[in-house]
Amino acid sequence: MKYLFYILSISLVSIFISCNGSGNNSNDSAARAINTTISVDDFESKLLENPQLIDVRTPEEFSEGHLKGAVNFNINADDFETEIAKLDKHKPVLVYCLSGGRSSSAAEVMGENGFMEVYNLQGGIMKWNAANKPLENAEVNEVTQGMSLRDFNKLIINHKFVLVDYNAKWCKPCIKMAPMLDSIAFLKKEKLSLVKIDADENKGLLKEKGIESLPVLELYNGGKLIWSHNGEIDKTTLLKETKL
Repeated sequence: MKYLFYILSISLVSIFISCNGSGNNSNDSAARAINTTISVDDFESKLLENPQLIDVRTPEEFSEGHLKGAVNFNINADDFETEIAKLDKHKPVLVYCLSGGRSSSAAEVMGENGFMEVYNLQGGIMKWNAANKPLENAEVNEVTQGMSLRDFNKLIINHKFVLVDYNAKWCKPCIKMAPMLDSIAFLKKEKLSLVKIDADENKGLLKEKGIESLPVLELYNGGKLIWSHNGEIDKTTLLKETKL
């Protein structure tokens, strides 16, 4: 009888813990914010749900082409948090920028401010364009804008090594890397030329070359690509990998 009572006691405790545990997990799940980066196709699918769509680029970038229905809240503006406070924190928010960096930061800020569902477009407008998805007011985004691929190919045919830096004024890793690249170009000036390509001024070139994120570095020798790197890189690693 004592043994049976012991078994029954253990069973009741287990049921009590199980019920309480599942209840807490449910509440935690309901309270947990969703902050995730999704593909172009998934982003497009979520647009069909009529979410709050936010373009976090500059007004100038926004005017050159944006997703239909988007509202422009510049993440680098002083009033960004004031602007997002106008949104419904309990409804899904979709955010994007040019390459995904600024919108990722925006999604984090929104999560910190109590937004429940925030989705960031992976690769931003660059990947959206590469997938031939539609933009509004996008006439200036034609392939002919900025440097042509033909002009670029002429630029990299040089007796020196040519290090190409694809960057943008708003790109924090690009800004951080700029002094380091300038330093390398100065130290290696006898055998190296540094070419800087502004992504905003050369959208057509970046689309032709399939560049969908920033920063990107390419090293050419005699017009041939011999090394490339996506994302931030330090001086030691760059010199080691390129053997400059």
